Amino acid sequence: MTQNLSRCGWVKLSDPTYVAYHDEEWGKPLHDDRALFELFCLETQSAGLSWLTILKKRDGYRNAFASFVLEKVAHLSEMDVERILSEGEVIKSRPKIEAIINNAKLCQTIIHEFGSLDAYFWGYVSGKTIINDVPDYKTAACTSPISDALTKDLKKRGFKFVGTTTIYAFMQACGMVNDHENSCRCK
Repeated sequence: MTQNLSRCGWVKLSDPTYVAYHDEEWGKPLHDDRALFELFCLETQSAGLSWLTILKKRDGYRNAFASFVLEKVAHLSEMDVERILSEGEVIKSRPKIEAIINNAKLCQTIIHEFGSLDAYFWGYVSGKTIINDVPDYKTAACTSPISDALTKDLKKRGFKFVGTTTIYAFMQACGMVNDHENSCRCK
């Protein structure tokens, strides 16, 4: 029955993982710091890859990175990097693995400064989802002045793998921006 419901055109209806992600997660406002940190990390991993590739490895990333408990990830060592690369549950890219650890340490600084990741990220949209007019996902934006500003600040702070397209995808995924197609049941 759910197969007949109108969804965004980018959803691969033949893949239950993708359908579930679209229906249950993508674009829903996310305010939990641990979940925001996980999503942020996964989005940085998708640079140059398809989101579905990362989504299918999400459990592997959770195993490798202590369920994205920020304090634990921030204290991972070079030995942990070697272990993660050898286990094969994640994309085997040393710079991307090291970026997660680097970014975890910097997220701790943001929490110290802003009180939470939620306050920092959602502050860019004044705490409210921006609902865009998207008649067709092929015409949807992939960057915005807000993603540009957020990216600039993250880079200034030393974050890695945070281009404006990656950050805009994060904003869409965590519900800061609602870019579901106008005809989608999730709009």
